[in-house]
Amino acid sequence: MSASSDPPQKCVTEVPNYGLKVRLNHTYPENRSQDFKPGLRLIWDMLPLILRYIWYYIVHRIMGKSIVMDYVHTLRAKQIYGVPIGGIGCGTIGRGYRGEFCRFQLKPGLYEYNTVDANQFIVTIKDGHNETIFHSLLSTFPTKSLKSWESLIDGSECFYTGLYPRSWTEYDLSKYGVMLTCRQITPIIPHNYKDSSLPCAMFVWDVKNISEEDRTVTIAFTFKNGVGDKSRDRSSTCSSKAFTLADSEGVILYHTIDKMQCSYSLAAKTNPQIDISKCLYFDPNSDGIKPWIQLKNNGSFDKISDKNYGQIFGEMACGIATKATIRAGNTVTSEMALVWDMPSVQFPKKQKKYTRYYTKHFDGDNTGLRIVRYAFENYQNWERAIYDWQRRILDDENLPDWYKSALFNESYYISDGGAIWVILDEQEAKKLPKNDPRLEHGKFALLEGHEYKMYNTYDVHFYASFSFVLNFPLLQSILQYDMRDAIFTEIPDKVKMLYDGEVCERKVPNTVPHDIGDPGEEPFILLNSYPIHDVSQWRDLNSKFVLQVFRDAFITGLDDRSIAYLNDMYNACYTVMHKSLDFDVDGDGLIENSGSPDQTFDTWVMTGASAYCGGLWLAALFAMTKIADALQKTEDKEKFQELLDKGTAAFERKLWNGKCYNFDCSDKECRSIMADQLCGQWYLRSCGFNYEVFPQDRVKTSLKTIYENNVQSFCDGRMGAVNGFIDGVIDEFTIQSQEVWTGVTYALAASMLQEGMRTEAFNTAGGMFKSMSERFGLSFDTPEALYAAKYYRAIGYMRPLSIWSMQLAIDQLNKNVN
Repeated sequence: MSASSDPPQKCVTEVPNYGLKVRLNHTYPENRSQDFKPGLRLIWDMLPLILRYIWYYIVHRIMGKSIVMDYVHTLRAKQIYGVPIGGIGCGTIGRGYRGEFCRFQLKPGLYEYNTVDANQFIVTIKDGHNETIFHSLLSTFPTKSLKSWESLIDGSECFYTGLYPRSWTEYDLSKYGVMLTCRQITPIIPHNYKDSSLPCAMFVWDVKNISEEDRTVTIAFTFKNGVGDKSRDRSSTCSSKAFTLADSEGVILYHTIDKMQCSYSLAAKTNPQIDISKCLYFDPNSDGIKPWIQLKNNGSFDKISDKNYGQIFGEMACGIATKATIRAGNTVTSEMALVWDMPSVQFPKKQKKYTRYYTKHFDGDNTGLRIVRYAFENYQNWERAIYDWQRRILDDENLPDWYKSALFNESYYISDGGAIWVILDEQEAKKLPKNDPRLEHGKFALLEGHEYKMYNTYDVHFYASFSFVLNFPLLQSILQYDMRDAIFTEIPDKVKMLYDGEVCERKVPNTVPHDIGDPGEEPFILLNSYPIHDVSQWRDLNSKFVLQVFRDAFITGLDDRSIAYLNDMYNACYTVMHKSLDFDVDGDGLIENSGSPDQTFDTWVMTGASAYCGGLWLAALFAMTKIADALQKTEDKEKFQELLDKGTAAFERKLWNGKCYNFDCSDKECRSIMADQLCGQWYLRSCGFNYEVFPQDRVKTSLKTIYENNVQSFCDGRMGAVNGFIDGVIDEFTIQSQEVWTGVTYALAASMLQEGMRTEAFNTAGGMFKSMSERFGLSFDTPEALYAAKYYRAIGYMRPLSIWSMQLAIDQLNKNVN
């Protein structure tokens, strides 16, 4: 490998030019909320739904049932978040850019927005006479407990850079002769499934003495049990133990989270220049004076005589500390690891116990310690792999700076999206054929949003799936196999829908489910936790399954593996397409909408043929012709081609208006310019097909119309694409027509890139991302929707992972040019 393609380690570890860049005392100029109030007309239109929801909410609260979408107690973004830690499907812990540990997601599907005062890094600096000249927390977030602990660092002189999955914090302590840099590393590495599943993070501290005399510097790391929920943390039985491995020392804290066994391991790598001390217990609810004074006076915790601390019932905290005397002008590196081990998890109904995927590689006794050792041995390889993944984009001078930050920082949701990744038990494995990828890679699910607690919400995953098919295709594959099986599942339980009060089956066979379940019930078993509409009547779900199968197989070109995949999926694809034919009420080859919200825009009514659902249907018909052809199913291919020809003619006749496709066939709303009207074309172009369904001139004319109206005429082009624009103003037909959907905006920008509209694409997505990250403080908290002013909806959402379709479009264009 040439020197240019194999940079020195310094290049790999240095602070990048891109990412979230803020000082530790930063405040954002605009603090938005979720308190959007629709107009009286909309409230009146939605009144039956509102009343049913209130009753549903009261009943579920009284009975202690899970509420999958809580519109009563919506969350407000805290504007504090930086890069989270933790791998895929093992639970995550949020980190704030000011240094705090916050937002725990260790119990699958449950977010706990707690900042834990006892979880801290602490610095102690002694001069050449061994006098303490500085002693402080390395966080500027104010503590409520541990009153003796102080933060004395100047946030205006300290800098944070977050570029997922790594971050850098630079502490300018030059007044005391020291410069500190902390690198935070989580091994999220495309195509590396073992390391990307690990519940750990590395914290690598470079301590530089810039004075003219010796400095003795201590970095301490403290952590408490639980997740900062006082009521649950206090009911835990805890114990701690010191350990020494071949290359590290540390402390293990054993505890439970909702009666599920968990441990935290804090470790420091041994080094001849470093002394390591350990604290097996302090009370996180005290004033904290004992460990604080030990560190301040001695630069270390008091020596412990026992390797085990007795079991206690309640809260406890522990810590480690590294101390080094550094000569003038020299640097010492202190390497620390945090590992959590919560191998077995259950959901509230407790129908099944699940074992997390990382245990496939690290199982048995002392799992946490084995991961500690593995992390110390491999973290430099992780950094290089992450650097190699990112640098072709970061070094591309043709890409705007904001995009380089956005692509990776929006990827935080891959791990921090409530993901659950588990292995199959023997009983499940026996039911599957030998070539099923779930035998090797288990089951995987991701929440729709931090607030919308439904796993693998399929109409939304349709957008987000680009991040997986490009970076973790095996996760996309096992998700698709689960969805395939779910299509044929029937759950005859009767459920009353909140939208219209109708009673329907929970899961109708031969339909794509909306989701695979609520983590407050029993996901993977109890499908369709979504309570608002009868999703068996949704017009987009079946088409989206076919298009994802098509995309996943065709994106890299057909080979033996993709042909086998198509064979495995074909019966499901054929079945749902024929089921959707029931929606073609006039027999013209084009499905019609029902006059109720029957697709992902679940408050926006479409009537008759629509650009969105009709376009997806035509794209799915085209996909079926190609799939049938690949599998040599000539008769099926001809059948789908005949439908496609009829449907395409009807689509053009019913919906083309000369400037774009009409929203639908209603009397008034038909005039609305929908930002997402070319969703089907976006998918076909992503698969390498051009204008086989939608004519080139109409695609480009539509995109120009959307850009001029939904983008440029909305908030001066600085907020992305509003969903609907009608007669020169924002479409106020419904709440969702007034919103900017972040994931749709990225998908629209990808469509523009596919058509060579580079400037328009980057203006569209860039205006939105820069508003979120620079003005609204929504980094690592990206919402589903933004409004023109003051508000957003549903923080922490899956759909924005569609930004990876932009990168796919860029790569495809570059390939064609070369």
